[in-house]
Amino acid sequence: MSDTAQRADPALGLPPPGRPTPPALAALRRGLAFAGKQREATVLVVVVLLIVYFGFISSAGRGSFLGSVNLVNLSQVAAPIMIIAVAEVMLLICGEIDLSPGFVYSFAPFLMYFLITYHHFPVIAAIIVSLLMGLFVGWVNGFLTVTLGLPSFITTLGTGFALEGITLSTSNATQASPPTNSLYIGSFLGNNGYAEIIWAVVLVAIFHVILVRTRWGLHTVAAGSNQLGAREAGINVARIKYGNFMVSGVLGAFVGIQIAFQTNVIDPSAGGYQPMFYAVAAAVIGGTAMLGGSGTIIGALLGSVMLAVLTNGFQVIGISAYPLDIIFGGAILIAMIANIQLTRLRSAGRRR
Repeated sequence: MSDTAQRADPALGLPPPGRPTPPALAALRRGLAFAGKQREATVLVVVVLLIVYFGFISSAGRGSFLGSVNLVNLSQVAAPIMIIAVAEVMLLICGEIDLSPGFVYSFAPFLMYFLITYHHFPVIAAIIVSLLMGLFVGWVNGFLTVTLGLPSFITTLGTGFALEGITLSTSNATQASPPTNSLYIGSFLGNNGYAEIIWAVVLVAIFHVILVRTRWGLHTVAAGSNQLGAREAGINVARIKYGNFMVSGVLGAFVGIQIAFQTNVIDPSAGGYQPMFYAVAAAVIGGTAMLGGSGTIIGALLGSVMLAVLTNGFQVIGISAYPLDIIFGGAILIAMIANIQLTRLRSAGRRR
């Protein structure tokens, strides 16, 4: 087939000679083709539509969904989900899961409180020790899962229950307030408008780069895609899993400290399973595979925003929050179906 005939062939979707595609239309086609290949594109569209919907039907002014006051509230709902979702993405990609971040989240601010109030630790030292506690919990999860061979679901379920018992026993199931001498750093960590979302976005950016641009990220994907093959290729799978469990513990502790400062209450009933479930839901909605081998930090960010918009949007427009779990469950199922179908389409396209 000549070059001219090839250019004119309608089956190729190209215009006949003498009728070149306008540059704007060509750019639009390229943009749509690129967006269609991105697993985050569908979630981004849904997020934008939800924001437009809630913004349109809510009342105008500062009390509206897009008002300055509510945007702060929205950011404070999204940030904790986002940070814990980052950790869950790294673990899910390498074929594991962590059910304990919500319980680390509960215990970390109490540990900080005890160290400052009863042991007279400097505030920053108490926060560092609390984060190291999360690191240790992650190491324990890694040891039980990787070294002893327990399923991570069982391991982290057990450590979660243990942490809940420690929190309730040491606090006598009563609330406390962050020590007054810690409030100056509290405004930097969480009790200052957009502080939490800034931390969340920074962490998302860091871990996105780690996942897509570093050897650690490549080895994380390899460990989840084919663990035996990764070991034969010389990848230290145990180190990768240990590291990602420890990251999960630290980020869970960090979120708990942030929330304590943001609400000015250290609550033993805070945390638990809900933050973890929201984080896993955000990761799955954003395109992370539950069986390992693939995932995206940006998708988890968008999934977190979607859940936060739904939660906050229902509150703003005055609809009962009871149906939220139905919507979240449906969103997870739809996201999983969409991810499977998009994966099949991409695979079919590559075979052609």
